[in-house]
Amino acid sequence: MTKTFLARLAAVAAPFVLALGLGSAPQLAGAQTPAAPQAAASAAAAAPAPVAVPEKPAAPAATHAATAKVDNPYGVGALWSQSDAVAKAVLAILAIMSMGSWYVIVTKLLEQMRMGRQARAVDNEFWNAGTVQAGTSRLAEGSPFRFIADAGMQATQKHDGLRGKVDFADFVDLCIHRATERVQRRLSNGMSLLATVGSTAPFVGLFGTVWGIYHALTAIGVAGQASIDKVAGPVGEALIMTAIGLAVAVPAVLGYNWLLRRNITVMDDVREFSGELHSVILAGSAAA
Repeated sequence: MTKTFLARLAAVAAPFVLALGLGSAPQLAGAQTPAAPQAAASAAAAAPAPVAVPEKPAAPAATHAATAKVDNPYGVGALWSQSDAVAKAVLAILAIMSMGSWYVIVTKLLEQMRMGRQARAVDNEFWNAGTVQAGTSRLAEGSPFRFIADAGMQATQKHDGLRGKVDFADFVDLCIHRATERVQRRLSNGMSLLATVGSTAPFVGLFGTVWGIYHALTAIGVAGQASIDKVAGPVGEALIMTAIGLAVAVPAVLGYNWLLRRNITVMDDVREFSGELHSVILAGSAAA
């Protein structure tokens, strides 16, 4: 009977126990839910703080915009400052040769232009005069045409004594021809310098090239390795010497050929004047 009573009591209390368990479950879950943020906060607090990496300062825009001018360590200025006495002597010789050749080119060109103007003045002034002496006085001082005319006039006055035994026409022709040759020699002055510079300047530059290669080989031998920083300077020196030698020789050769051709044109006018003057002097002497 006691068992029956306990069984009935358990059957009646079971629904209440089940309801009580279901009501307490949300409270337990709610009590456990805030533990997760607290654990996360604790983990975050325990973790080491991230180290702040300093940002690189931005380069000024002006530095990138303006290109810095860097001196070339292998240029002509560096070649002069770093070279020895032999290389400097070669550079000095090439500079003197270049200045001399350009001086000759400019002065000879001006002289030829002046003689061209004087040749035109002869046609306008000399041949329109009444006599050779009057025409000679109209020509400019220092003119080669006046020098030849004076030589012809002096030939008529010096034809005496032993010179008088020579035929008059031959003597006058000899004096005028001699004056013409002197004009040609004066016109050719400096041409030999151009020919010399044009033929020797490349070899002078080649000597500088050989000297630079010698320095390059010496640098390699001392360093024990053929690195670019050891041979760049001497090899650059050798190449610069070659370029300078060619730069000196080429204008000299071109100037020589050009002035020689112009000399031929100018001397044609001089010889034409000499021939006509000889004929005029003979005609005046015969008329007298």
